[in-house]
Amino acid sequence: MEDLKNHIDTETLPRHIAVIMDGNGRWAKKQGVKRLFGHQNAIKAVRNVIEGSVELGIEYLTLFAFSIENRERPKIEVDGLMSLLVSLLKEELPVLLENNIRFSSIGATDELSKVTQKSLRKTIDLTSSNTGTKVILALNYSGKWDLMQAINKLPIATGEPIKSSDLEKNLSTSGMPNPDLLIRTSGEIRISNFMLWQLAYTEFYFTNVLWPDFRKKDLYEAIISYQKRERRFGKASE
Repeated sequence: MEDLKNHIDTETLPRHIAVIMDGNGRWAKKQGVKRLFGHQNAIKAVRNVIEGSVELGIEYLTLFAFSIENRERPKIEVDGLMSLLVSLLKEELPVLLENNIRFSSIGATDELSKVTQKSLRKTIDLTSSNTGTKVILALNYSGKWDLMQAINKLPIATGEPIKSSDLEKNLSTSGMPNPDLLIRTSGEIRISNFMLWQLAYTEFYFTNVLWPDFRKKDLYEAIISYQKRERRFGKASE
């Protein structure tokens, strides 16, 4: 693993890495256990990726944890996932503080339970002065929701055309750089309604590794792949 890490150019790191954490259910099925056990075993992957990002000095790490569409899953799974999140935030708060990590969230979190909202707010408030890696949890989030809530904040009938900058400053990601690298686990090759505006020129990395099995070495491989690419943003390389 250290050998892989040594192949990373620390001068050309992605500023912002986004991760679609996929495969918990399939991991659980392979183990012959209930889906919730897949979510529980995904915690180690979350810790590994955050730790690896902090060690490298990644500025922003966004983890897509729960989409608006996921709320249509069985209630027992959704409730279990929210309970797991509350417990995780409580357990990890000392780690976030010790490692100077600033925590925040994006998404329609006001639609979640009061207990979940309280836990999120406490973690956000207590880490707000931290200056290291910024870890953003996309929770009850979707790209379409993000665009619509931004559009609904724009002035109506001003007679002036809307500028992209007007829309961007109202997105939930306002103030953050767009992701340089998107990692999706589990072998699925789609973005699943995630950051539809922000991913316009993001480099994608797909891996067959199921999220509960994802570790630092997988993160390193994704970054090494990213660093081998030429980012042209629609322009010619010349």
